[in-house]
Amino acid sequence: MSELITAELVDLDLSAATKDAAARSLAERMVAAHRVTDLDGFLADVAAREAQMPTGLDGGIGIPHCRSEHVSAPTLAFGRSARGIDFGAADGPADLIFLIAAPAGADDDHLTILSGLARRLMDPEFTAALRAGDDPGTVAALIRGEEPAPETGAAPEAGTPEPADVPEAKAPEAGAPERAASPADDGDDAPFHIVAVTSCPTGIAHTYMAAESLTAAGRAEGVEVTVETQGSAGFSKLDPAVIAAADAVIWAHDVEVREKARFRGKPLVDVGVKAGINRPSELIAEARRKAERGEISAVPEGGNGPEAGDGGGSGGDGAHFGVRLRTYLMSGVSYMVPFVAAGGLLIALSFAIGGYEIADAKSVADHFVWGQADSWAALLNQIGSAAFGFLVPVLAGYIAYGMADRPALVPGFVGGAIALTVEAGFLGGLVAGLLAGAVVMAIQRVPVHPTLRGIMPVLVIPLIASAVVGFLMFIVVGKPIAALQGALTDWLNGLSGSNAVILGVVLGLMMCFDMGGPLNKVAYAFAVGGLADPTDGSLKVMAAVMAAGMVPPLALALATTVRKKLFTKTERENGRAAWVLGASFITEGAIPFAAADPLRVIPSVMAGGAVTGALSMAFGCTLRAPHGGIFVVPLIGEPFLYLLAIAAGTLVATALVVLLKGARRTAAVPAGEAATAPEARVGATA
Repeated sequence: MSELITAELVDLDLSAATKDAAARSLAERMVAAHRVTDLDGFLADVAAREAQMPTGLDGGIGIPHCRSEHVSAPTLAFGRSARGIDFGAADGPADLIFLIAAPAGADDDHLTILSGLARRLMDPEFTAALRAGDDPGTVAALIRGEEPAPETGAAPEAGTPEPADVPEAKAPEAGAPERAASPADDGDDAPFHIVAVTSCPTGIAHTYMAAESLTAAGRAEGVEVTVETQGSAGFSKLDPAVIAAADAVIWAHDVEVREKARFRGKPLVDVGVKAGINRPSELIAEARRKAERGEISAVPEGGNGPEAGDGGGSGGDGAHFGVRLRTYLMSGVSYMVPFVAAGGLLIALSFAIGGYEIADAKSVADHFVWGQADSWAALLNQIGSAAFGFLVPVLAGYIAYGMADRPALVPGFVGGAIALTVEAGFLGGLVAGLLAGAVVMAIQRVPVHPTLRGIMPVLVIPLIASAVVGFLMFIVVGKPIAALQGALTDWLNGLSGSNAVILGVVLGLMMCFDMGGPLNKVAYAFAVGGLADPTDGSLKVMAAVMAAGMVPPLALALATTVRKKLFTKTERENGRAAWVLGASFITEGAIPFAAADPLRVIPSVMAGGAVTGALSMAFGCTLRAPHGGIFVVPLIGEPFLYLLAIAAGTLVATALVVLLKGARRTAAVPAGEAATAPEARVGATA
């Protein structure tokens, strides 16, 4: 492995006046060292990363960095500026500038070195040594970890290995959870324990600097801090037992946290990654305050898949297959939902303006009259239809992404598009995504020469995987899936009487069991899949699913209104917000209540959801919009009966919640004893 930095990549008299000029000056050294193949292309990637978030850090440090296909080997260039260069840090210009260049296909070993450097930048002695160094070779060795800082560089005793031969105290491996040792560990009382997640867009520098900053602040304040770094080298998932034992959670991130649902029911501080670097003590204090108040955050199901290979996450090799499969499917569904919501609501609005026949209108590109309502209805319909056309490809693409990360996106989208071509529909998209992810994962296991690693994710893998998935979808599995999709459609169209009611009960139970989790998403995805080619049966399913999904937050909102003493102050405040969330079909509004008392809340809302789903199907209510709650009631078939079904389910769920919580309270307070304040029972379950 080539050295990350050499003397030729160090400029101790960097004369650039701006961050762009500094990046160019240091990048030119990389080009001269044959580490960067295209100067302008690489600088464009650096600028794109800089546009996402300034890379200046407190303490006079600028750390521009990116992953680029124009980098042939992981490289670090260092420049020291006498007058300082503005990289957007709050405390002023930076005099220490590190330009980090990682190839698009950088391996874990190189990324571990880069993350180790990021951690060392949090050490004041290390940065002081960089400012004092007067020889490029010495500074390069110091950055590589081969030389001690001048302040600590005492001569070794006889027989003692030279400093360069002594293994450096290693930082935790990239992606591995880090735990801060707490001074309070020796005491009788268990210390306050925080679990944290750090991540940044490229996962190279800020991710690990935030982790180091949080763990150091935790050590100083007697708080246990265990950090999961979700960086470019993958991530090792925190032990569920560690999360369960934690008192609070900190997310310091600029990209989506993977598998958010693991942190449900905990006080949460959610900030950008630079806050984790610059003010860790404030974040720890805020986490403690939230825990003291009993504040529980509603954490939705995560939408991102794990990294490819052996990286952590529930998609890792160590997880049960069923758990991994659920993670993959949730990745696709969560990315699909915005397309469904936008496209479906536009189509529903077009029907409200121009009637159902507007779907057969001519293209507005050829015929559009500004003053005609029908033209505007046709425009909305055709825009919505265009958005809906992405539904299956996006589903397939992001299922594949959840399995094997970015290299799987192209074959996933291609497979999803082919599923539409062969009329395999929603089921075809599911299969195409799984096939694409599996093919890419298989290709990634094949050993390749290091010189080919840079082009594997951008050329070789998409090319081979797309060809294989295309063959399988066109020739092998596409037609059988299309036949199954047609049979499912015919079955939905034939639903009536008791069969329809039973399906409504099942969908209602699924929508309310985990309130935005996997079962909820499966039921919702089943309903949405029918809207791509709507029939009377599929429209009834969509209506039942949305009605049942509104019940949990509405029921808890009503319960906190009619029996306030059964709930904590925080729960009563959440109840006021749950009115709006429930009316908007945001089932997650009930999560704080379910997290605090799952054995009473979840069965209650499931019963209410089953009643609503059954009544909606029995009443023959239909819905063409995939979202919107009460705001799309004008677009619902049998709207008054639909609202009656929601009200009935809400009353059933509310009555059960009040009954079960009231029984618990009576059992918990023996006769003659004062009742314990509800606030003292936060988080009690059975």
